Amino acid sequence: MVMTHYMELLSLNQPYNLILYMVIPMGLAELLVAMEFFTMYHMDSGKNAGFKAVSKFVGIVLGVYFTALVIYFLAKIYPSIKWRGYADIIAIYSYLIGVIPLLGIALLELNLIYKNASQKAKLKLHFCLLIFFLIVGHVAMIFGMVDPTITGYKANDGAMDMRMNMPMNMPADMPMHDHHKMMMDMQQMSDDNSTNMHMHH
Repeated sequence: MVMTHYMELLSLNQPYNLILYMVIPMGLAELLVAMEFFTMYHMDSGKNAGFKAVSKFVGIVLGVYFTALVIYFLAKIYPSIKWRGYADIIAIYSYLIGVIPLLGIALLELNLIYKNASQKAKLKLHFCLLIFFLIVGHVAMIFGMVDPTITGYKANDGAMDMRMNMPMNMPADMPMHDHHKMMMDMQQMSDDNSTNMHMHH
């Protein structure tokens, strides 16, 4: 089975890529949802100060962390991507778009945007940004799990075999960009072999 780049990213360099690109951002986002709920639940009683403090801290950490993650991805991984159909494109871009709401939440918590807005207006924007991130995050997951071949991507047998066997043959501690370089080299070798076979025929 051919994987999207989203799933490939999470499956390589286990368990570190899974933790860095999925567990940490989604875990912090879900913690933020919980803090927002408890903040609203205790609003009338005035006992929500602790939840608000945690929510503010998590919002800033999550926004800064995910922004750094996306910058690294764009600099080190994105240039080597060769798209595998529209499911692949939707998965990756949905994931990257998540930086917009999360950075917005961090800037909101740091009082760098919406400075003169009321607390209610800020809370509403906070909710909208968080919902936006959860939507694009789940879109990325759904399309990331799709087999690219069912959306029109054509892969030769050599490329498919290479991707199926690659995780077992690669050292677990290889950096992510080295994984991608090796993938591109192997893909090129596969393409060259295919071209040579056609020439001989």
